[in-house]
Amino acid sequence: MESELASSGYISRKNLLEAAALFLKLGTIAFGGPAAHIALMHEEVVKRRKWVSEQHFLDLLGATNLIPGPNSTEMAIHLGLVRAGWWGLVLAGVCFILPAFLIVLAFAWAYLRFGSSPQVEWLLYGVKPVIIAVILQALWSLAKTAVKSLKLALVGCGASMLYFLGFNEIALLFAGGLVGMLASNLQRWKQSSLGSFLFAPTALWGLAGIAQALSSSFSLPLLFFTFLKIGSVLYGSGYVLLAFLRADFVLRLGWLTDQQLIDAVAVGQVTPGPVFTTATFIGYLLGGLPGAVLATVGIFLPAFVFVALSNPLIPRIRNSAWVSGFLDGVNVASLGLMAAVTWQLGRAAMVDLPTALLAVLSLALLVRFKVNSTWLILGGGAFGLLRAFLG
Repeated sequence: MESELASSGYISRKNLLEAAALFLKLGTIAFGGPAAHIALMHEEVVKRRKWVSEQHFLDLLGATNLIPGPNSTEMAIHLGLVRAGWWGLVLAGVCFILPAFLIVLAFAWAYLRFGSSPQVEWLLYGVKPVIIAVILQALWSLAKTAVKSLKLALVGCGASMLYFLGFNEIALLFAGGLVGMLASNLQRWKQSSLGSFLFAPTALWGLAGIAQALSSSFSLPLLFFTFLKIGSVLYGSGYVLLAFLRADFVLRLGWLTDQQLIDAVAVGQVTPGPVFTTATFIGYLLGGLPGAVLATVGIFLPAFVFVALSNPLIPRIRNSAWVSGFLDGVNVASLGLMAAVTWQLGRAAMVDLPTALLAVLSLALLVRFKVNSTWLILGGGAFGLLRAFLG
């Protein structure tokens, strides 16, 4: 009976609907960042539904760490492929992204309509220092895992200092990866699959660079290619996205201010789903609904491509010391960039003593008592409104 159903395509359609329903649900309720998202996926697909084994889940998780892009979204795409084939790959990813896209779109519309009102300005006054605390807590947590040696610590510090000196963040990211790879493999020289992973990001980076060189005035194609570039080369936590967004949209293109960037990050924090939907907010600010769609497609499209390419190679990737060393270097360089940008954004968010104290208190609550960041952000907003009411 099972074989007859499978041959008729019923099981495939059933699996496809199951994958779509699960990731639509997770995309709607998944607050707390990539680690929380992946924990929810583990609960659903390993423990409850038994779609994959514990080892298979870990292999998929390891593969997502070796390719650029948003880790939790890539896990959704991997699991969709495992459960329902190539259509499952597409549908699982889209369903995981869609709820956050729609919610962020609503926030962006409200921001443009009401963002200049005094009430909203005071709301953001309290939210921004909390966002800085959330980023610092994530930076500390990631550093404990990523900084595995003194050499890697020096790579991260070097990336941070060179960023302040004006070096390109993508060049620093790949340089960090190469240094980490060489440091880990000085006595080895063997074939690896690294080249196939470097070619596509480098090609996309070059394409976006050509488009950017032609014009810095706003255009929808340039918006799309800039986010495509970011999605194709960004390793590490979604918070590392800050370095790329600031470098491209604040410094190079001049389309956003630091304040608008922090506001975009704040929206990404209070909504479920991938942090990368910050691109949706920025795209809407700059180009309305077409800008929001193009920015979202641009930043997420590479993840679908890289998962499709890497999934068959997972056994080789998992055993490659060469690729592993590259990843270690990229991770610490990402943290160095993240630290540098957090310093710059912190100066814009902590404008007086109350905001500085709010950031310190929020960081203490995050580190010591593990308070959910969503509640802290809501509390920061309430603090800002109370400050406005009291004068």
